[in-house]
Amino acid sequence: MTTENNTENRAETRVVVIGGGYAGVMAANRLTRDPRVRVDLVNPRPEFVDRVRLHQLAGGTHAATADYRELLAGRVRLVVGSVTRIDTAARELELAGTDAREGNGRTQDQDQGQGQGQGQGRKLAYDYLVYAVGSGSADPGVPGAAEFAYPLADLEETHRLRTVLDDTPDTRTVTVVGAGPTGIETAAELAEQGRRVTLAAGGELGPYLHPKGRRAVARRLAALGVTVLTGPGARVAAVSRESVTLADGRELPSAVTVWTVGFGVPDLAARSGLRTDALGRLLTDETLTSVDDDRIVAAGDSAAPSGLPLRMSCQAALPLGAHAADTVLHRIAGERATPIAMGFAGQCLSLGRRAGLFQVARKDDVARGIHLAGRPAASVKEYVCASIVKQLTREGQKPGSLTWEWLKDPKRAERLRARTGTATVPTAPTAPTAAHS
Repeated sequence: MTTENNTENRAETRVVVIGGGYAGVMAANRLTRDPRVRVDLVNPRPEFVDRVRLHQLAGGTHAATADYRELLAGRVRLVVGSVTRIDTAARELELAGTDAREGNGRTQDQDQGQGQGQGQGRKLAYDYLVYAVGSGSADPGVPGAAEFAYPLADLEETHRLRTVLDDTPDTRTVTVVGAGPTGIETAAELAEQGRRVTLAAGGELGPYLHPKGRRAVARRLAALGVTVLTGPGARVAAVSRESVTLADGRELPSAVTVWTVGFGVPDLAARSGLRTDALGRLLTDETLTSVDDDRIVAAGDSAAPSGLPLRMSCQAALPLGAHAADTVLHRIAGERATPIAMGFAGQCLSLGRRAGLFQVARKDDVARGIHLAGRPAASVKEYVCASIVKQLTREGQKPGSLTWEWLKDPKRAERLRARTGTATVPTAPTAPTAAHS
């Protein structure tokens, strides 16, 4: 990249990153490659949430947070608050409940044009915007679930669940609804501590997994004493304070019901007049640039490149965050942004603290008949979780360090051609160099 060589005669460019998760932190740190880019990271919490460990927070084995002062590059300013609307015409964000801090934790006064004071009505100007708002719980759409079930898609939800579990005797049944990665990991984490756990799959256990990996997970859950209910009849149709009702009419006792089914995306993009997919993810081209505004680039769970979003995972979030930053830096330098090119290695599951599963996949994210299980897989899972935070920290110390050249999906271009009927991958045009225009 030649960004550094094109900055000598250019005024400071203001880039705001919305969202301080894996993709947002990666993007913010990587943007500091250009010394004339001013980076603000807007996030509603003052601490980083390590989402891949939320099931551990529920089980009381990890805090699932990290200090932004350890993660963010010194030049990244943390703005603690929420974005209520993106004014694309004025290139401003409307904020609520804000406090500005530098990456090293010191408070910092706002500059002229950035907005004064705290609370409702503050505004933050940008030249480019990285949209990395992430994902959270979806509306369950099941009677009683919103009132009586406990999701764990974010920090506050998981703390509420942890409090309820602390007040619930181990002899009472906990029902975990959903048999994706979060459901499986949560069920195993709680069962390993001696709790009575029922896992209501509502379909297949671990639908991503190869049958061989699925059998290995089933064996581990059985060894932990988890009752696994699969098939259409095991879909939860209603939730009450003390029970769940399944689609086949069975009513099961449930002192605590944990909801891990589905995910939703904040509606900020749609509320701001930007086009999204059916789940609310920002529609972009293959460079991750919004189809409506070439000053807005998306990353992570809230991005839908070409309407073919990548699987929700930190495995995708880090490269997407890095690529979003690279797209912005290319545009600032007046260069053509490149299409995203990344693939997957597989899926890692923790099955308590003493066992796990690493499901190997093809680069196009299809599970293969190869997996690692038991204690070795638990070690791999812990290594992966720890390395995520280390990669974010390293990017803050040495922007541009993350690479994924070895892991590219060669079939994405084929799927795009089949979808669009064209032989070329769609990208947005080169943008002019930005200062404060």
